[in-house]
Amino acid sequence: MKHLNILFYSFILLLWVPGCSDKALQTPAIIEIIDTDYHFSTQNLLKFSKDNKIEPSSIFEWQNHWVIYCDLNRATKYKLKLETLFPRVIVKLYDTPFYNFNRRQYSNEKPAAKWDHIIMTANMVEDSLKQKEYLEYHRTQKEKWPEISKGFYNANFQQVLVFRNGRQLMLVISIPAGESLDRLNPKTTENNPRVTEWNSIMGNYQEGIEDAPKGTTWVMFSTVKSR
Repeated sequence: MKHLNILFYSFILLLWVPGCSDKALQTPAIIEIIDTDYHFSTQNLLKFSKDNKIEPSSIFEWQNHWVIYCDLNRATKYKLKLETLFPRVIVKLYDTPFYNFNRRQYSNEKPAAKWDHIIMTANMVEDSLKQKEYLEYHRTQKEKWPEISKGFYNANFQQVLVFRNGRQLMLVISIPAGESLDRLNPKTTENNPRVTEWNSIMGNYQEGIEDAPKGTTWVMFSTVKSR
């Protein structure tokens, strides 16, 4: 599949993720579950979600990684429960996004009634100085690189969140339900060369997670619902 540049990020694998939520979460958070010795499965998580009244469309998977996208209060409780029920898995909490593009705040326009979410993960490079530079780019993006927000707006992105836990990143891109990222994404760079420049710079700060396929930076989660 062809490379896609989504403003901050260059990646190889792309999956469109349907129907996770029909509105923005007030305090969004992510739980990641990692099974390192084959003692956890999608069926375990589906049972956990049923017992805890978690919508299946809020659950995502990629190989031996699973994600629950929900509000922070619930995420904290789920993390504790998962660690108790499944002590052999790694459970990571991504509790506060360090970057947040919100279409309503940007334009004061009414957001789409229902959203689809695309979730992906990558690492920052191990260099601590580069990590600080990467975070600073994002902290000052709206002031120093306003073309990036304009690109998100032009592409009809409803929200873009970036979380971190250590050097691992989680990205959530929300688009109107039923839309296609393949169709929307090119609009981010139309008549906007600064976006291309930004993409090139950001590529110096990112690398794939430890078990990502060779040559892949951002790996994509698909919804369990879509199985």
